[in-house]
Amino acid sequence: MAKFVFALNQSLDGYIDHRALGPPDPSLFHHFIELARSLTGMVYGRGMYEVMRYWDDDHPDWDEDSRDYAAVWRSQPKWVVSRSLKSVGPNATLVADDIEAVIRKLKADLTGEIDVAGSGLAQSLTDLGLIDEYRLYIHPIVLGHGKPFFAGPRSRLRLVANDLIGKDVIRLTYVPA
Repeated sequence: MAKFVFALNQSLDGYIDHRALGPPDPSLFHHFIELARSLTGMVYGRGMYEVMRYWDDDHPDWDEDSRDYAAVWRSQPKWVVSRSLKSVGPNATLVADDIEAVIRKLKADLTGEIDVAGSGLAQSLTDLGLIDEYRLYIHPIVLGHGKPFFAGPRSRLRLVANDLIGKDVIRLTYVPA
């Protein structure tokens, strides 16, 4: 059975905004490369998938780590939950109907860890009892506004791990209590 993990970078005050947080430092980026390499796949909401499509095309200014991450990202199977998209890119499957059944089937049929990306999607899957773990990568910045990590109320969580990743990012790992 697969384990669904909702993990995103966020500010100290709980907001997600990849532009405001900026690019990860090299040690954090290496962490994400190895994490992506270990995944069984990724489930994206429309908005986060559109952000991540950046990695579909090579860019001449990329360094070796960027090329490595792009190769890993491209190799992973992706399921994109969207009712507005008509198509998705390479190695991706569009999930537009019967989302709960598709996600439950992935959970039952696959093994390993599947990354969930997008706070709205994560809230929907949380409401269905399908998120097994939450990983908050907390950056030392206060944004004061934006999209929150949690898109709605969440029942009590239990802390199972905390780690320093890189020089100044704390990863908190929670499971449903």
